[in-house]
Amino acid sequence: MRQERITCEAAAPFAGVFAGKRVLVTGHTGFKGSWLTCWLQQLGAELCGYSDRVPTQPSVFEAARIARFIRDERGDVRDRAALAKVVAEFRPDFVFHLAAQAIVSTSYADPLATFETNVMGTATVCDVLREVEWPCTVVLITSDKAYENVEWEWGYRETDRLGGKDIYSGSKGAAELAFHAYHQSFLTKLPSLRIATARAGNVIGGGDWAADRIVADCIRAWRDGRTVQIRSPTATRPWQHVLEPLSGYLALAQALASDEALNGESFNFGPRGEQNATVVELLSDLARVWGFDAPRESYAVIDNVPFHEAGLLKLNVDKALLCLRWRPNLTYDECVDLTGSWYRRVVRLGEDPYAVTQGHIDRYLALARDRQLVWSG
Repeated sequence: MRQERITCEAAAPFAGVFAGKRVLVTGHTGFKGSWLTCWLQQLGAELCGYSDRVPTQPSVFEAARIARFIRDERGDVRDRAALAKVVAEFRPDFVFHLAAQAIVSTSYADPLATFETNVMGTATVCDVLREVEWPCTVVLITSDKAYENVEWEWGYRETDRLGGKDIYSGSKGAAELAFHAYHQSFLTKLPSLRIATARAGNVIGGGDWAADRIVADCIRAWRDGRTVQIRSPTATRPWQHVLEPLSGYLALAQALASDEALNGESFNFGPRGEQNATVVELLSDLARVWGFDAPRESYAVIDNVPFHEAGLLKLNVDKALLCLRWRPNLTYDECVDLTGSWYRRVVRLGEDPYAVTQGHIDRYLALARDRQLVWSG
C-alpha cells in the first residue's frame, strides 16, 4: 500500500526513537487514537491503524483526513485471526493499544459488549503478541477507572486495588487483570517483547464528538444555538488535555524500549494537582473561549443522573516522574484554551482540522521545551 508522506519541521522529542519505525495503533479512528496517530506521523513513524470503524460523526479522524498518511486497516479487536494477520504482515516495532468501548453511558446500554471489547479485546491483543518474534515494545492503554474508587482525596497509585462499582470501571479493571495474567503466564518469557499498561482519564481536547461527554455535548449544543444540559454539576475531575497522557504514552514506550526493568509495569498519567475543577467550572471557562459574553447562559443543570458516576477521581503520577522523568506540561488555563480554541477555529471559523491539530501539537511541544521537560528534545 502506498502511503502519502507528509513531513513537518520539528525537533526530535522522545530522543527520535519513533522516526522511521513501524508503529501499530489500535483504535486509531477514535479521539485519542487520532491525536496519537497525528503526533506519531509528525515524529516520522511509519503507521498502521487497526479499528473496526470510525466511532463518531463527525470525527477528527475523517475531518483531518488521517487515512492519507497511514495504512488504514479495518477489523474487530476481538477478531484474533484478523489482528494476527495485520501484526504478522506489518511487523510493528511499537504497538499502542487504544481500541476500546470508551463511553460510560454505552456500558449501561450494552454491558456485555463493553466487557467483550475491553476485556476480551485486551486479551486478544496479548494473545496475538505471543507470536511476536522480533523486537517489539507495547503500551496497553486502559483507564483511571480501573481503580476501585472509594472517593478519597489523594491520588490512586499503581499498587492500589483494581475494581469498579459499574460496568465501565469493572471492564477496565478486568482488562488490567487480563494483561497481568498473560504477562506472567506467557509474555514475560518472550525476550523480544516489552509491554506495559498506561492509565489516564478525563481527557478533553479538540475533535472529541463522542456521545455523553461533556465537552462534545457542549460544542454540539452551542454550534446549534442551544443551551447544554448538564448532570452532576459539582462532580470534580482532574481535567487534562489529550496531549498530556499521549506524551506519557510516548515517553513510556521510549523508556520501555531501552529499559527491561519496566517490562510488565503499569503507569498513571494525569494533570497537575491543582487542575481539579467541577463540571460547571469547566463549562464556564470553555464558554468564554467559545465566545459567550455571559457563560452562565451557556448551560442548564438537570437533576436526572441516569447512571452512577464517581464524584472524585484523580491519579498519583509519582511513579512516572521517578521512573520516566515525565511530568504534566499544561496548566488548567492552557488545557481549556487549547480545547476551546480547536472547536472555535474548526467549527466556528472553518479552519483546516489537520492544520489546527498539528499546530496544537507544535504549541504543546514549544511549551514543553520552554519548561525543559525531558522528553521534549
